[in-house]
Amino acid sequence: MISKKVCLLGAFSVGKTSLVSQYVHSVFSDRYLSTIGVKISKKELSVSGETVSLVIWDMEGKDVYTDIKVSYLRGAAGFFVVADGTRKETLDEAISLKKLATEVLGDVPCYLLLNKSDLTQKWEITDEMVSNVLQQDVKTIMVSARTGYSVSVAFESLVRDMLRSKQ
Repeated sequence: MISKKVCLLGAFSVGKTSLVSQYVHSVFSDRYLSTIGVKISKKELSVSGETVSLVIWDMEGKDVYTDIKVSYLRGAAGFFVVADGTRKETLDEAISLKKLATEVLGDVPCYLLLNKSDLTQKWEITDEMVSNVLQQDVKTIMVSARTGYSVSVAFESLVRDMLRSKQ
């Protein structure tokens, strides 16, 4: 069995913990609890004929008062940056965190997850903003932690890319 570490990065309250909970336990809760430090979860899955033990590091949110602890990134074979579609400032924060993580980890697989696809009528992130991100060669997936929409697809896509890169 192959073991891979994955980190989730993003601003506070974008849904990182909810995405992990949806993926690992198929559960969503409306109750918001801020992650302090890092919360580690595990899940086994089979991708491309390989059994993978995924070690998921759900890192505390980033804002003007807190910096991410880059030491938490060490050893990650891939990562997600998460933005909340209903808060456009979280997209800028996600792109900034992607750059920081890439400086620390090098060229490992990464996806931008645009969370809250179930609330598109309330979105502040526009199609034009998403198009600008896509022009920067950032792989992007719309997801919903609430409904589970594309959450498994996102994790399986990242794992598939990690297996291909053999990092």
